[in-house]
Amino acid sequence: MDTTKWTQALDKTTQAFQEAFGSLSAAQLNLKPDPQSWSIAQNLDHLIVINSTYFPVLDALHAGTYKAPFHAKIGFIPSFMGKMVLKAVDPDRKQKGKTFPIWEPSSSEIEGEILSRFVSHQDELKSQIQAASYLLDQGVIISSPANKNIVYSLPMAFDIIVTHERRHLEQAKEVRVNLKQNV
Repeated sequence: MDTTKWTQALDKTTQAFQEAFGSLSAAQLNLKPDPQSWSIAQNLDHLIVINSTYFPVLDALHAGTYKAPFHAKIGFIPSFMGKMVLKAVDPDRKQKGKTFPIWEPSSSEIEGEILSRFVSHQDELKSQIQAASYLLDQGVIISSPANKNIVYSLPMAFDIIVTHERRHLEQAKEVRVNLKQNV
């Protein structure tokens, strides 16, 4: 299966982050409109953290050592769960969600190089997706790295990743608008 749709989506999101936030200082990237919101930097860090948790799954798939839970073999479950997760991360969905603890941003103060770290991470993510192209037509089902009971196909995982990135791009843009309004 061709991975172009995902790598192009990642390129587009990366470029949008750079254009929207590339001129901001570390202090500006770390500003939060309120204590319950994430800063722009935390949104970027969250994406690096969450996407990186898929790398060991992909490594295990390549090594042939990955074991999906039993219910992954029940036809409708991975499709149902994948669609449910994809809907939950949709950028148009205005309802806030709570992330799993393993996917929380690293800290409240993120270093100023977070955007360049994100760009490098995106290159690694694209390489990981491209390297998994031979697995995409094999009907591979994986578990969410955060919860083994949540299962979906590998192509759906990549759909979830790129959609989730767009959601956080929009969230980061909202943070910037809210900060401008509060100044």
